[in-house]
Amino acid sequence: MCGQVGVIFGTKRRTRDEIDYLTWVFTRALELSEERGPHATGIAWVNREGEHRLFKRPVPASEFVHDKAFGEVLGDVNNSVTVMMGHTRFVTRGDAAVNENNHPLRTGDCLVTHNGTILNADHLFHRFHFERHADVDSEIIGRIADACIVDGCIDVNALRDGLALCRGQLSALIVAKTDPGTVIIAKGNKPLELAYHPVFRAVVYASDAKYLRSVQTDVPGWIVLPAKPMNILVFRAVDLPKFDCLPFHFVAQRTKFAAPKGGVSV
Repeated sequence: MCGQVGVIFGTKRRTRDEIDYLTWVFTRALELSEERGPHATGIAWVNREGEHRLFKRPVPASEFVHDKAFGEVLGDVNNSVTVMMGHTRFVTRGDAAVNENNHPLRTGDCLVTHNGTILNADHLFHRFHFERHADVDSEIIGRIADACIVDGCIDVNALRDGLALCRGQLSALIVAKTDPGTVIIAKGNKPLELAYHPVFRAVVYASDAKYLRSVQTDVPGWIVLPAKPMNILVFRAVDLPKFDCLPFHFVAQRTKFAAPKGGVSV
């Protein structure tokens, strides 16, 4: 299993204290997610101009958050940022020492994090002749999403059709730099929980609800957002906390745990 955490920002003029609070929530949730994936950690943000910062290393989150570069990346978060995304990786396919295998993954114009296993990823890469820059099966989700960009925006119906070809397990977050105000969550058969705060106008997500509860104890007003499995959720910065919800299906199949050197990423 892996951990996904992040913050989706609605359009709002925040004070520096509000931004610092949300980056603290993000950091603490990332640290808590280490138990889901101790082998590598990564973060990224995207802003309204389609610019992004990406930092990832083959170290556990407890070490990662003390890296000088981590502080520099989060220090650049401002009111133009639309999403912060984080990932803690449990390696079962793709050496963590090869940083291309760690999340967030950049695939063309898309940034992606994924928790789960795409058992037929190799087949789909071959079928569609997609570029492949990493060994992890997770990359196929980003390649499908990038192929679904039409006039700068991900065609959600096409994405749904593409994900329907996957076999295994997935929950994923996807953002296209060409449409940075839209954040897509594909909540499949792996956990992902969300909460919204109206004062901060932000959605926080994590792979385990206990991480959200832990970081929200000091500040009241957080509202749990219902998100059922096997749905694609489309968030827009100008319309938070509203989101479009589109059912999707794929061949949901579990697999036995595999040793780090030969299996698939979870």
